[in-house]
Amino acid sequence: MKTKLLFLIICLAPFAIKAQSSSDTCSAADSATHITSGGTYSITSFNGTAPVAGCSSGSTADNGEWFAYTPVNDYQVVISSDISGNNGKDTKLQVYDGSCASLNCLANSDDDGEDVYSRLSVVQFNVEANKTYYIAWDNRWDSSAFDFILTETVQQPISFTEDPRNGGGTVRGAVDMNNDGLDDIVSIVAKNVNDSNVYDINIQEQTGSGSFIGNDYPVSAPYSASWSLAAGDYNGDGYTDLVWGNGSGVNIIKAINSGTDYAIAETQSGIFTQRTNFVDINEDGRLDVFICHDIAPNIYYMNETSGLEFYQGADPNGVPEGLGIYPSGGNYGSVWVDYDNDGDIDMFMAKCGGGEARRTNQLFRNNGNGSYTEVAGAANLADPIQTWSGAWGDYDNDGDMDVFIGGYNGTSHKMMRNDGNGTFTDITPTTNLGFFTYTGIDNVPADFNNDGFIDILSNGNILVNDGNPINMSFTAYTSGVPPQGAIGDLDNDGFLDVVSGSKIYYNNGSTNKYVKIKLNGNGLNKAGIGARIEITTGSGIQIRDVRSGEGFRYMNSLTTHFGLGVDTSVTSVKVYWPSGIVDVLNNLSVNQTITVAEGTTLGTESKTFAQDLTLFPNPAKSTLYVKTKYNLSDAIYTVFDISGKRVLNSKFGRNNTVNVSSLSTGTYFLRVMQDGLSHTQKFIKE
Repeated sequence: MKTKLLFLIICLAPFAIKAQSSSDTCSAADSATHITSGGTYSITSFNGTAPVAGCSSGSTADNGEWFAYTPVNDYQVVISSDISGNNGKDTKLQVYDGSCASLNCLANSDDDGEDVYSRLSVVQFNVEANKTYYIAWDNRWDSSAFDFILTETVQQPISFTEDPRNGGGTVRGAVDMNNDGLDDIVSIVAKNVNDSNVYDINIQEQTGSGSFIGNDYPVSAPYSASWSLAAGDYNGDGYTDLVWGNGSGVNIIKAINSGTDYAIAETQSGIFTQRTNFVDINEDGRLDVFICHDIAPNIYYMNETSGLEFYQGADPNGVPEGLGIYPSGGNYGSVWVDYDNDGDIDMFMAKCGGGEARRTNQLFRNNGNGSYTEVAGAANLADPIQTWSGAWGDYDNDGDMDVFIGGYNGTSHKMMRNDGNGTFTDITPTTNLGFFTYTGIDNVPADFNNDGFIDILSNGNILVNDGNPINMSFTAYTSGVPPQGAIGDLDNDGFLDVVSGSKIYYNNGSTNKYVKIKLNGNGLNKAGIGARIEITTGSGIQIRDVRSGEGFRYMNSLTTHFGLGVDTSVTSVKVYWPSGIVDVLNNLSVNQTITVAEGTTLGTESKTFAQDLTLFPNPAKSTLYVKTKYNLSDAIYTVFDISGKRVLNSKFGRNNTVNVSSLSTGTYFLRVMQDGLSHTQKFIKE
């Protein structure tokens, strides 16, 4: 950190000596000409009042010298005596705001120098335009004259405070493990020094306001979490289960004893495990496990009534075919996302390594009946560019998911805008991201500054969304931000934090508002993984998909986070569950966590929308025709069986037809949804 600060000083500070001279007291400095810009300033002697208010510690200095500083803009400021010419000197610095009659300590530094001499001083703090700050140097250790540099740089819209974390092991998750609504820290640790090939779980359970209680849970899993971790409640007991692996195999770990312990559910050798996910692949209401395989076709654990069933590659026995079956793998970063807004979850596969066919990214469109079709070429996403991970989010808030395609090992990244018709357009030149050359394996969307526009944590840099929906531009910040890690609200203040390695990086926040949505689903998908959440405020509409596993390595919070900027209320929250159920909540307060239980706040059907709708033939054998005066070209239809289970889901085409040939004979219900309105009608399949 100190080296970075010195770099800023060397590169940005003007070195001409400024005319402002020191004063003997705070009030005298206030009456004198204030410092109003960065520069180099001199102290020629110490004969004034020593600072004692708030910042001072230990023995009191005899004398001090004072400056008043009033910046003309908001800045991040560095004040440093750690410069050439001060070698061998010993300085001490205090910085205050408030008034001379009532000083408030902002920062202080004694022996924080590094590059020239360790007994010099360096402080960094943020300032507001036209507010006065008081800089005081004392002679506690040294009365000799010296110069110091004040450097002003434009404040980053996001800042973090580093804090040591408790617990050992490899951090892979920031997710609620005990169902109390607070994000916890999940690490995988070697069981003991004598058996480094057996691994347990360390969970730091958040108690609120950034405090944690740690527990080690022995599970004796045979594989480390070298790569990714995913979390979800696949058995519906209300407690979070885990999947992780390494280059030799994979572990699936289930919570037992009401979430107070853990046990191995499945373990499998011979899987070069990359990105893992919990997701309902075949839309049967049961959360499955998906595993990217580096050197062979992908792995599924399908959640059957008898338990988890292992499948690999294409399998005709009721398992979706073709989800990454390239013989030598190359499957790195899977993200499950509803890219075509048809109400069911699709999958993007970031690829890497080897020949062009092996490393060409894939996009699998959900056909709405449990099968998938690979459409990356048609969508303009078939890039052979060593991707590793893609960050999916609605970056321009236009109601569909765009994607930042991450580059690795020198390959260029791309920002692809969703055109709303199943295709994507490369808009990288308009986004400022063409100048961002840092590449790597992890790219994750998150609104860190709560302004209502999604940012990207990209390999230890933050690409801050400028909030320009036309150009979809970003500003890259490469210092003063967390390294890559797991993202969650780790002090429950409504701002997203990052945990990585031995530290938690707490988001310092702002006055921007937020709302968090925690889902409580029915059946075997308690967290509502795969749901689409849509909120409406005075600023417009935002959307999020609930995902277990994105980026490459880490598991982020399953509580869905929305920044709201200055909006002081939420007009509506709509939850489109994987089951087809839609819950609607209206007129909500901000700065709170809202729990939505599936089916408890059902949206009401419109009394006017599609009341003329007729279905024919009814009974139908293979094709059901829908007739109405409404234009249904962008409407979503969902077919439910008599028990309420969703069996078909898609968008209408030009001719308003529904292919029902795959359905068994019986009674069904067709629901048509468009622009928040819905209509349901019964039909019979012959």
